Amino acid sequence: MDVRKTYKLFVNGEFVRSESGRAYRPDGGKVNVPRGSRKDLRDAVRAARTAFPGWAGRTAMNRGQVLYRAAEMLDGRAAQFVELLGGGPRARRELDQSVETLVWYAGWTDKLPQVTGTVNPVAGPYFNFTIPEPTGVVGIVAPQEPRLLGLVRRIAPVLCGGNVAIALAAESNPLAALTLAEVFATSDFPAGVVNIISGQRKELLPWLASHMDVNAIDTVGCTADEIKSIEESAAGNVKRVIKLTESEMSPYLIAAFMEMKTVWHPIGV
Repeated sequence: MDVRKTYKLFVNGEFVRSESGRAYRPDGGKVNVPRGSRKDLRDAVRAARTAFPGWAGRTAMNRGQVLYRAAEMLDGRAAQFVELLGGGPRARRELDQSVETLVWYAGWTDKLPQVTGTVNPVAGPYFNFTIPEPTGVVGIVAPQEPRLLGLVRRIAPVLCGGNVAIALAAESNPLAALTLAEVFATSDFPAGVVNIISGQRKELLPWLASHMDVNAIDTVGCTADEIKSIEESAAGNVKRVIKLTESEMSPYLIAAFMEMKTVWHPIGV
């Protein structure tokens, strides 16, 4: 007798069942996938908010080490992910590119101030610096395809800059995202830095967009109608809505999830 695998949500560093007990069966009904609820989303936001100061306060080098550890763990489970992605050269290429993405952003953690910051010329006996700071709690709507690389290329720059993440797994293809959570769980990320929720997007998106404790939302996996709805919900709490569609790695994708802080300092002090 075949026993269906039952996946779980990844919230606050733990694998948990949906509080509602609901599940659905994508991919022909071979596995059970938890159908996250509004309560699960609130728990994830609370965990992320609690984890944010500690993660943002770590040294850039340490954040890079943790991201590099995630790349190591993902590469160590290459055979599992290649099979999950359908096997063959295309799946192997997607896995390799996902590992490369994590390594690439790990190398950027200590270079952000030099690339995105600046010293501004001002009149008077002052230095004027612009330096990047993390936005805070970022919601990510994972694209349907590519199943693994699509999420990795959006979550890595968020974490690189010192933000924390709540990712909504692709509704029809959630298994790569939920399995990626197992990689993050063994990659030295503190509890709450990464949270991954599966379920129906129409049920979860409105609450993610309107939640007062979410600072930004990446709409890369959304339709035009969903983006419009998100913008309307986010207007009430001045939430940043990221609509970048670039899929290539870029330091400016990191900057999209950063705030630019300007500091004045007297010369000679």
